[in-house]
Amino acid sequence: MSAKVGKTIISIVRGDITEEDTDAIVNAANSKLAGGGGVDGAIHRAGGPAIMEECRKIGGCPAGEAVVTSGGNLKARHIIHTVGPIYRDGRHGERELLANAYRNSLKRALENGIKSIAFPSISTGAYGYPIREASRIALQTVMGFAEEHEGITTIRFVLFSDRDLGIYRETLANLRNINRKC
Repeated sequence: MSAKVGKTIISIVRGDITEEDTDAIVNAANSKLAGGGGVDGAIHRAGGPAIMEECRKIGGCPAGEAVVTSGGNLKARHIIHTVGPIYRDGRHGERELLANAYRNSLKRALENGIKSIAFPSISTGAYGYPIREASRIALQTVMGFAEEHEGITTIRFVLFSDRDLGIYRETLANLRNINRKC
């Protein structure tokens, strides 16, 4: 499933983000950029030790921000590491931090001449963000960014499970229907 926003194609696919052949993939990192489980661990394992070496030099990244490293052994030339919020109850700035994680990843992409980028579902694993709400924030943020900025031609959401894929597809369909009514 996909949608065109401005000059950008936004698509939702099921797959393994480490296999993406985009200019960059996004890593749902921790604030120490120290590797970990889930998407973060998979990217570090597939990309090799050069990525961790670059992350150590950077030192860290606060929630909502993003930094760029090489792609190591991955097909993607770059990895944009972003830190999403740990979900507590939705009343501690989680929404803004999650939106900023997507927005700042896209800003780093533009700054580095990246034309195609693949995102996982940030903060919905170990950080506990409810996926329906997170998918809405992710897609609204990305669509808004694509309306305001040119340069990124492809934004792909790569979901690991059929359940997550279905939720993102449903959210995109709902957002497209809302936009048509306006």
